[in-house]
Amino acid sequence: MPVPTHSKTIGYILWIFGFTGSHRFYYGKPITGTIWFLTLGLAGIGWLIDFFLIPGMSKDAARNFRSGQNDYTIAWILLTFLGYLGIHRFYLGKWFTGIIWFLTVGLFGIGYLWDFWTLNTQVSEANRK
Repeated sequence: MPVPTHSKTIGYILWIFGFTGSHRFYYGKPITGTIWFLTLGLAGIGWLIDFFLIPGMSKDAARNFRSGQNDYTIAWILLTFLGYLGIHRFYLGKWFTGIIWFLTVGLFGIGYLWDFWTLNTQVSEANRK
């Protein structure tokens, strides 16, 4: 059985704000996360269904992403609240891009948004090192 990488508790906390797609981004589903964001959780219907899908999303994340020294939940909290300053990049050991994010306010917001799409992969890559 794969080692859990993403907390179900955090998933459910993010689900409360699920109409933004945040729980889907957290579990490594950026395309549907974006759709949820743009449609307010498929007009609330997809959001309600996701309440029952979160355990499966957590298991899928454990199969798709690598556990290790860097914690996914910490990286996501840093991205969510301090991502425009690149703090999550410093946490992952990406000092050069962390400084760029810090000096350019998340590369003018575009890099901040990009990291919502790619953070799980970035954490997995950092854990492989």
